[in-house]
Formats: sequence, C-alpha cells, structure tokens
Amino acid sequence: MVKSNVNLRKVAVIGCGFVGSASAFALMQSGLFSEMVLLDADTQKAEGEALDISHGTPFARPMKIYAGSYDDIVDAAIIVITAGANQKPGETRLDLVKKNVEIFKNIIPQISQRECHGIILVVTNPVDILTYTALKISGFPSNRVIGSGTVLDTGRMKEILGKMLKVDSRSIHAFIIGEHGDSEIAAISSANVSGTPLDDFCKSHARGEIKDLDKIAEEVKNSAYEIIERKHATYYGIAMSVKRICEAIVRDEKSILPISSIMEGEYGIENVALSMPAIVGKDGMESKIPIALNYDELNKLQESAKTLKQVIQNNEL
Repeated sequence: MVKSNVNLRKVAVIGCGFVGSASAFALMQSGLFSEMVLLDADTQKAEGEALDISHGTPFARPMKIYAGSYDDIVDAAIIVITAGANQKPGETRLDLVKKNVEIFKNIIPQISQRECHGIILVVTNPVDILTYTALKISGFPSNRVIGSGTVLDTGRMKEILGKMLKVDSRSIHAFIIGEHGDSEIAAISSANVSGTPLDDFCKSHARGEIKDLDKIAEEVKNSAYEIIERKHATYYGIAMSVKRICEAIVRDEKSILPISSIMEGEYGIENVALSMPAIVGKDGMESKIPIALNYDELNKLQESAKTLKQVIQNNEL
C-alpha cells in the first residue's frame, strides 16, 4: 500500500528524452498531479523541459513543475522511468537490453536507498526485462514495480479493429499479452465488442467477417518499427499510455490494464515479468485477471515467457 508520507499529487519522471518529455506533457494536461519533478543525466535538458511544459499551465491547471535530483522524488506517488537508449531503425526492443540494464543499475539503487514508498512505473524498453530488473534491484514489493507493458499495443489493436468494424475503439475489449515486443500475442479468442464475441458482432451487424487476424496482429507488432522508420522515435502513444496507467493508480480506479508485472505461476509461468491484464489501483498491481486463451495462444504465451527468460539468463539478471 502507498504509505501516508507519499504525496498522492506528486509524480516524478526520470529521463527527459522523447518519451519522458511527451509523458510529462501529457501528465501536465491530465490534471492528476499538482507537482512534477523531472530528472535527467543532462540537467539542462530537464530544466529546459520543465520550463517549456510549465509555460502551458495557464491553459491547463496550476502545477509546480521543476527539474530536480533523486532527493526530490522521495515523496512522489509514482516514479515514471523512461531513461534509456532509444530504439533505432532495424533494432528490436530486446537489442536494447545490455545498454538499458546498465542504466537501470545506476537509477534503481538511487530510488531504493532513499526508501521511496511510491510506485515505480517502468516505461523504458525492453519494458518486461527492465521491469524484472527494477524489481530485483529495488527489493520493492512486486505490486509496486510495474511496467507500461502492452497497454499501448492493446490500444493499437483496438484502434485498428475499431476502424475495420466502424465502431468506437473504446467499445472493443481485447488484449495484446506476453512480451511487449516481437513475441507478443493478440488474444483474439476472447475479444469482444461490448460483450458480443467478435465473430458474432460482425455477423449480427452485417459487418461481414474479420479476415486476416494474423495480419492485424502483425500490424500491431510492427507499428513501432514503422513509426521509427519514418520519424525515428515513438512517443505520443506511449505518453498517453503512461497517463492512462497513472489515472488508474491516482484515482484508485481498479481498471484492468495489460501492464508488465512478475508472473507467479499463472499459466505455468513464473519468475519473469510479462504483460498480462491486471487490476490497477492505488497499490499498483492489485491482482492479475485470468483471461480465456485457446491452445495456440497459451502456447505462444509460454514461448514468449521462454524468450524473455533466455534473455534474463544470458544477461545474468
């Protein structure tokens, strides 16, 4: 549980690159917090982003925004970590492991030695590996170390399906699960439109059949690569995902989101962080929600876990 010496209206963002600054901007506009501290290895970059974003507060809500140090994050309710090397064209998220694990080996002890009682939200890629790394290094309870997981991937799939079905994407309930990366799985077998199974909805509303479900899954998986190829980075979508997760925590919404957290035997998987639907509230990851998977989806999920475990072993994490 988030302790009483935590300021529930304060957020810290560590890393002021594209993702960090976009996330900070989204959080400023959200009205969730009254105080935000930005940290970056480049202090001037953090100061510049804080100044720039703070100039928008007269058009939003009053908020104290400033660049600070690790001493300033002690009472933050949520510590958002976006620091790390960027994914380059042609790179997979797993290619970033060594570089970003080393960065986390510097960042996480700075948090744990100050006995911060907020929730760590890992956004840096590969997010599942780094969520696992942050949990192991920090020694925090597993509910308080979560990753942004496949929240964005799930949003991408909903957006694609919404266009195809000509319905509001918010009415589509479906999840991308497993690794936030090349071995992710579209759990289509449990997908529905406001409770109506996908196939039934198509037939009953004269939408025809959704063809090439595998192609949709590939489009979701490759979305980041396409964006990176065109503009060298992705940041708006993930920034909105960060805002959404923070909303669920600060408002204690008990929302079900596919965040990354440590697996403890679910689906025969343990000791690895994966993105699975979970109840998110004031205590972070409050409990995982089992969803129905067909045989193929379950096999792919277990293979996804094996892929990540191999990376963990290869990097002696």
